Amino acid sequence: MASQSDFTFREQGKGGSLDPFQSGFRPHHGTETALVALVDDLRRARDKGESCFLVLLDLSAAFDTIDHSILLDRLEGRGAGGTVIQWFRSFLLGRVQKVVVGDECSDPWALTCGVPQGSVLSPMLFNIYMQPLGEIIRRFGLGVHQYADDTQLYLSFKSEPVKAVKVLCECLEAVGGWMAANRLRLNPDKTEVLFLGDRRRAGVEDSLVLNGVTVPLKDQVRSLGVILDSQLSMEAQVKSVSRAAVYQLHLVRRLRPYLPADCLARVVHALVISRLDYCNALYVGLPLKVTRKLQLIQNAAARLVTGSGRRDHITPVLKDLHWLPVRFRAQFKVLVLTFKALNGLGPVYLKERLHPHHSARTLRSSAEGLLAVPSLREAKLQGTRQRAFSVVAPTLWNALPADVKVINNYLTFKRHLKAALFREVFNM
Repeated sequence: MASQSDFTFREQGKGGSLDPFQSGFRPHHGTETALVALVDDLRRARDKGESCFLVLLDLSAAFDTIDHSILLDRLEGRGAGGTVIQWFRSFLLGRVQKVVVGDECSDPWALTCGVPQGSVLSPMLFNIYMQPLGEIIRRFGLGVHQYADDTQLYLSFKSEPVKAVKVLCECLEAVGGWMAANRLRLNPDKTEVLFLGDRRRAGVEDSLVLNGVTVPLKDQVRSLGVILDSQLSMEAQVKSVSRAAVYQLHLVRRLRPYLPADCLARVVHALVISRLDYCNALYVGLPLKVTRKLQLIQNAAARLVTGSGRRDHITPVLKDLHWLPVRFRAQFKVLVLTFKALNGLGPVYLKERLHPHHSARTLRSSAEGLLAVPSLREAKLQGTRQRAFSVVAPTLWNALPADVKVINNYLTFKRHLKAALFREVFNM
């Protein structure tokens, strides 16, 4: 029975009846893939001269408020029946909780909602429960990306801001109605709205009234751990990452006398380098004045690991550690995401942004695995052109050596990709 239900949920996780833009708790999906797609859509919309609303919805205790009856109905609607649905009834129903304070224990309290925390099934059950939400949002012409209970919806428009605000409010009203009907708690006081564009030129007020609650438009919001600003400059994000990484670097420096070299390297990777690498696909194409802060931190981390002095030239240090500089680490991440998307190891919503290059005059492009790069008419802003995934990914991919592009094994590709970038950086 467990294997049968496990098979069913593996199939759901591969696509099945889950929303294609739900990235939580699914193989080959993550916060970075969701943010790359979201930011790509926003950059391309801005490049077309459109303004955008980005709304971040806040749910209160989402996993604890799932209605068992609704969830079981949803499972039956997706083909679960007979012994399988009976097993899920047994899994969900009849649970109780107690509160223990000191030596005192409360009477048992029946749990009529929520999914068990820590269970491997609970995240997938939550995804199935939330599946209709994306359909409702797209019905109003909005884009949406979800990661578990984090929902980002966005609307772009070129003119008629009043109409755009009306559509946005109607969509959020429908979302609120669906949430209430499904026993989920939408917290309007914590809903955040980011406006991308010139408010004055677009004729947009400084706040919106959503479901009776006045929500001010913000200059920046934090989505899935990344700060997005109204210009998508990533400067606030880089500043935040730099501040946190410097603090961790300071702590590790104090521990250095007590750590063996191999442990020191692992600690630096875990506490410092991991922060520089989180969602760094969003840093591709940023001006050097922005990424320089991150590079200085990587340099300091490299000196700490190797014991090098401040006056020692950093290039040989990075080369000895086999560390790619920050700018090339971002390119590495984009190319890895591209490979995974092209080889069925990434979300469909990323693969749909990549298209083979077809030329009527030569078959060379198809033989070399080239990808089509959006034309200048489709991507007008130079800054956007160098940062949007749908533009920069094929550009970087096409520049790879032919023998790297034809590799179809993931680990082999990563190894050869790093070697190729390493040769480019250090002129090897």
